[in-house]
Amino acid sequence: MPRVIRVRGVETVLAADGCEPSEYDPQCGWEPGYRAVQAGRRQVNVFHDGPGEEGGLEQYTAELRATGFHVVADQMPGGGRRRLHVTRP
Repeated sequence: MPRVIRVRGVETVLAADGCEPSEYDPQCGWEPGYRAVQAGRRQVNVFHDGPGEEGGLEQYTAELRATGFHVVADQMPGGGRRRLHVTRP
């Protein structure tokens, strides 16, 4: 059974690699970067906002797996956004 995981832990790993969190500007839209969202006690979802979604998600996957996280790529229902399900084995 996966262990409890928090957004803070995922963000720490991504920030240590030099990844920047995304920011929303009402005039320009999303600045490229990651966004981590708690999805229950045992899962965090990671999105890439802005251009370069595919490359960003691949980079996040590599970094998170290298530090022991279990990462599964997914797409939101109905053809929605791509995301990563991140857990601790």
